[in-house]
Amino acid sequence: MIKNIFYGFMRVHILYHATKQQICGIEIMEELQRHGYKVSPGTLYPLLHQMEKDGLLVSKEDTSSGRKKIYYKATKKGNNEFHEIKIKIVELYKEIFEENL
Repeated sequence: MIKNIFYGFMRVHILYHATKQQICGIEIMEELQRHGYKVSPGTLYPLLHQMEKDGLLVSKEDTSSGRKKIYYKATKKGNNEFHEIKIKIVELYKEIFEENL
């Protein structure tokens, strides 16, 4: 169960960053690792592709640096779903941490 929860947290983390700016795989992998997630390209890229397939992200290829990079940005659906998730996170946080204050 914990693996599924962390996988969900990674999805939320990715979606959060993709609502703020375009992201590329290596940068988001480093960001996730900075937060303690042990994620490999074999885990991250299928996750990004699934999120794109689900309509949460859209990708754009960039070759201006001479190397092919794929950038991801949240779609309107991704932004809406992130907003809903954020509300649920706040509700859960309050229930867990503020109920005895």
